[in-house]
Amino acid sequence: MFYQIGETLQEITLDELLETRAKYVAVLTSKQWREMRDVFDMGIELEIEPDLVDIFTTKAEVNYDSLTGSFSIPNRGDFSKEDAKFSFALDEKGIVFIDDADNATQIIESIIKTKKWRVPSLERFIYDFLDMIVKDDLRIMERYERELDLIENEIEHDKNEDKGSERVNDIRSDIRDLMTHYNQLIDLGEEFEENENNFFSQKNLRYFRLFISRVERFNDRAASLRDYTVQIRDLYKSHLDIKQNRIMTVLTVITSIFMPLTLIAGWYGMNFKYMPELDWKWSYPVVAGVCLLIVIIALIFFKKKKWL
Repeated sequence: MFYQIGETLQEITLDELLETRAKYVAVLTSKQWREMRDVFDMGIELEIEPDLVDIFTTKAEVNYDSLTGSFSIPNRGDFSKEDAKFSFALDEKGIVFIDDADNATQIIESIIKTKKWRVPSLERFIYDFLDMIVKDDLRIMERYERELDLIENEIEHDKNEDKGSERVNDIRSDIRDLMTHYNQLIDLGEEFEENENNFFSQKNLRYFRLFISRVERFNDRAASLRDYTVQIRDLYKSHLDIKQNRIMTVLTVITSIFMPLTLIAGWYGMNFKYMPELDWKWSYPVVAGVCLLIVIIALIFFKKKKWL
């Protein structure tokens, strides 16, 4: 797929791309790139024949007469799924995406549907392309924040604590993945802004500064959410300790109540021949009454001490 950058992205043929002086965007598969790389005349000395499976980061590298790199974009719907991966190569004439899974194509189609430029430029296209990657992230983090608020409330009211704790760990893992991605995007944007090969117009470098600033704000918001998950995890542990202390208090009270009863039972269980109580007809009810009195006194004592 080949596009010319005008007021919008306009699909063109390869012949039209070679004839035009306008900036262009191309999306090729790995096989097409190997066959057509010389057509773009980017002066790439390094072998850009990426194994897209081996892409793990979003990054950019400056070559002698080109800028190359890769994208590894977490799946916002399910962070446990595999990242969207593709590579790119660009120079002052345009940018080529090397993509075997239509990930770049989907972003470009979204740009075609939603963007129209008063002053078209390669820099503006790259800005919008990068912006499409993070466009839903604020809503994602707001959803996580509401979910964490609900989990915190459930923990405070002793509801579904175990499930809540597991979900907090999942959210914390997702936030960590987002923050890693944001740091990579910031590095990518800074590499573009550096403009070492002078591919970009100086006045248009503001687009990259704008993107970097936006991602930094997202990163700060994600860091706040990560800290929030730590607070909730500490709250869960605190409530767990309180519950355990309550259980230990109840067990201690029960033990304290039955210790004198156990002593009495052991004492009268010796059955010595000359124990006078053995022949007294009121022995059993008196001992039973004494045991009951001990239980009542102990319960009153523990109540006053607020141990029950």
